[in-house]
Amino acid sequence: MHPYGFWSLIPPLLAIYLAIRTKQVYISLLLGIWMSWLIIAKGNILKGTYQSIMALVDVFKDAGNTKTIMFSALVGGLIILIQKSGGVSGFIYWIDKKLGGMPAEHLDTNRKKIQLFAGLTGIIIFVETSISALTVGTVFRPLFDKLKISREKLAYIADSSSAPTSILIPFNAWGAFIMSLLLAQGYEKGFTVLFKSLQFNFYPIIALLLVFLVILFNINLGPMKKAAYRTQVENKILSDNAKPMISEALTGVKPVVSLQKSKAYNMILPLLIMVIMMPITLIIDGWQATTQTHGTGISINKIIDALSKGSGSTAVLLAVLTALFFSIIFYRAQRLATITDMFDWILKGISEMMPLALLMLLAFAISHVTKELHTGQYIAQLSKNILSPALVPFLLFITAAFVAFATGTSWGTFAIMIPIAVQMAASLDVNPYLSIAAVLSGGVFGDHSSPISDTTIISSMASATDHIDHVKTQLPYALLAGSISALLFLITGYFY
Repeated sequence: MHPYGFWSLIPPLLAIYLAIRTKQVYISLLLGIWMSWLIIAKGNILKGTYQSIMALVDVFKDAGNTKTIMFSALVGGLIILIQKSGGVSGFIYWIDKKLGGMPAEHLDTNRKKIQLFAGLTGIIIFVETSISALTVGTVFRPLFDKLKISREKLAYIADSSSAPTSILIPFNAWGAFIMSLLLAQGYEKGFTVLFKSLQFNFYPIIALLLVFLVILFNINLGPMKKAAYRTQVENKILSDNAKPMISEALTGVKPVVSLQKSKAYNMILPLLIMVIMMPITLIIDGWQATTQTHGTGISINKIIDALSKGSGSTAVLLAVLTALFFSIIFYRAQRLATITDMFDWILKGISEMMPLALLMLLAFAISHVTKELHTGQYIAQLSKNILSPALVPFLLFITAAFVAFATGTSWGTFAIMIPIAVQMAASLDVNPYLSIAAVLSGGVFGDHSSPISDTTIISSMASATDHIDHVKTQLPYALLAGSISALLFLITGYFY
């Protein structure tokens, strides 16, 4: 018999309802945590409140959770350090020089080239979604205007190449966060589970492919077709009633050097080092565990095994610390700033990531207590007689998409839905990788479509377009990719 029965459904349903109703994910998660411990304490308010507080404290007992939160905060320090060094502005200046001189007589070809470069740039900068969208919008906006490509198309490319890429190449905060949620559900090899689920992560894959199909074949659906006509025929960059969002509000960190002296390698090298260090650290951390199976020598199989057994949270933390250490030395060698100034910038960047760190803290806490309540098992027990296990991935995708759309956050959706998905998969004998992928895909789809999503807002700001115009022009593409993904989850549910 289930220890809590129907009561185990109340906390996650409360968190979902409040998140949708109030758009306040932090408060919703906090109340969900409190309600969970109140149920465990059998209605004792004092005991339930005390256990809720201790549960938040206990998040840091898990080294993986602590490393992930530290990584996310330190990434903020690295980002602001790169901006201050002139790395971002130098990259923009370099791209502008490379692409700005293309002859105007080959207009259609030039338009495709510029859009392809914009999409590829969004993929290359997969370390952080905001930086990806900001860079694409800021770098390519003058070129899009010059070639009469609508700003709505630029915002769509920036938005659709940021989050999908970040979740498909999980050597970043996204990967670390998801791996930690999986570890909280009892998966010792969080990286392996996440990696195996990528093959079923349909929405990000389809969304990225659709971006390049749209560019290559000039596919303008619905409102995007009107935007293209307005820009190219009516010679209007924005619609008549547009209120463009200004990207300077998000790119207000001014570099310490002039534009002409800004260097692209001040951005490229630190990010490259961080990306390279992640798999290297995974191999080093997991190497000892592979000795009994593969011996003391070096082989491809041993390296692959070490990658799967290394700690993802350790890898991302050491990678960002290495990148920070390199950046400080590299920028000091160029005499861009003093050590004291750079540490001040890092601390400022860390402070700007505190909301994300708080979200992680609450996410880990509700993930743990949902497991304590066995919510997923109870849902599975209710579903056994009325729900085919084959339908579980499809329903998880739809539910996650709805929650993410209504709340504007994929991360908050992952925190609520992954524990339920894992437990349902175990109880109903559903492929766990498919179930996890359904939640990840649904979360990105809903977040991608939502007008209150941070990445949607940032894409509008970076592209200096009207936010509602961006939402309207992007939605048909998101719905197309989402519909195909839903169909694939429905089909694969019967075969895996």
